[in-house]
Amino acid sequence: MLLPKGGVTWKSAKARLPPWRAILVLVTRTRFLVSLAITGLLVLSWRGISRSASEMQSFYCYGPSKSPMDMSLNEIAEWNAHLQTPVFNHHEPYEINSSSIETLDLNEIASTTQAVANSERVLILTPLRDAGPYLYNYFNLLYKLTYPHDLIDLAFLVGDCKDDTYATLTSELNRIQEQGDKVAFRSATIIRKDFGADVEMTVEERHSFAAQGPRRKAIGRARNYLLYSALKYDHSWVYWRDVDISDSPETILEDFMAHDRDILVPNIWFHRYRNDVDIEGRFDYNSWIESDKGRRLRQTLDADTVLAEGYKEYDTGRKYLVSMGDWRKDKDEEVELDGIGGVNILVKADVHRSGINFPSYAFENQAETEGFARMAKRAGYQVYGLPNYVVWHIDTEEKSGNLGERKAY
Repeated sequence: MLLPKGGVTWKSAKARLPPWRAILVLVTRTRFLVSLAITGLLVLSWRGISRSASEMQSFYCYGPSKSPMDMSLNEIAEWNAHLQTPVFNHHEPYEINSSSIETLDLNEIASTTQAVANSERVLILTPLRDAGPYLYNYFNLLYKLTYPHDLIDLAFLVGDCKDDTYATLTSELNRIQEQGDKVAFRSATIIRKDFGADVEMTVEERHSFAAQGPRRKAIGRARNYLLYSALKYDHSWVYWRDVDISDSPETILEDFMAHDRDILVPNIWFHRYRNDVDIEGRFDYNSWIESDKGRRLRQTLDADTVLAEGYKEYDTGRKYLVSMGDWRKDKDEEVELDGIGGVNILVKADVHRSGINFPSYAFENQAETEGFARMAKRAGYQVYGLPNYVVWHIDTEEKSGNLGERKAY
């Protein structure tokens, strides 16, 4: 097509356009309108299909076209070995930057036989009342523990004291934490709480039968205050240790952890010398195995009655851990127990986290540590003792009248 000599102008272009009446006739023809409608429908259909495919992409499942229940073992293995299934999340991540929000992952906390290798943290708990004279030796023994000190937290409850227990405790803690030849303990916490137990007792009165019910309930309450104030999320083990232990193995934590029991206690003896001969007295009658006689006795008792072992008032016929063992024999021998004493207890921390504590009331006619053992067994936990693994207690000069037919040595 030849262009006009003067180039393309509006007049020349207008002259080549068809008349408007011809255009109107064309667009009003039936054939044109039908073609236009069909074209519009095709465009709309294509856009709808494209949008549906885009939306369904969010719900598309990458994997075999069958239920896992219908897959063979080989198909399951092949699929699991495949690349990680892609996840399409078109939302921006929600970041929490508030300093007041903390996440604690208890799934990572375990109590195992490889505690040192796994850097499992231990909480040592000791309730104190008028304990000043015993603290020096207590810390000397604690300092000798071979379990890594940087994995150990110490916590004490001081209450209803008439002596200088608090002042002595702070002084001894400072002494032990400042020792230069070993790593200091991870932390030390002192909790002060008075319960109003202001009645002074002699050793004989404190260990009399009449004092046992109220005394054991009060001690159970103190233990619970200490436990719930000191237990942290990262503790794997809780080690209850009385202040008046006179001697114990330096490897006691590792020795006990190797047994992998929920709750474990040793045998408790004491040294008493007569004519320069050590009679090796038996101290703790709170660790025992239930008897049929004891079960029948409990059926006759009021629910609020608290039994106390080692006294003539109630003959339970129970078998005591102190009557079984000998420190010269295999120290790893185990026996299952129904009641335990509180001189030395190693507990997996999750037992306490599950609500197993020291009842300050009669639980199945027991309180404090014996009630703790009853409660733990009721919940399905293991309670064991080591009859030949001996921890030595101070000699409380127990009177034979409190023991009935049960010998102290």
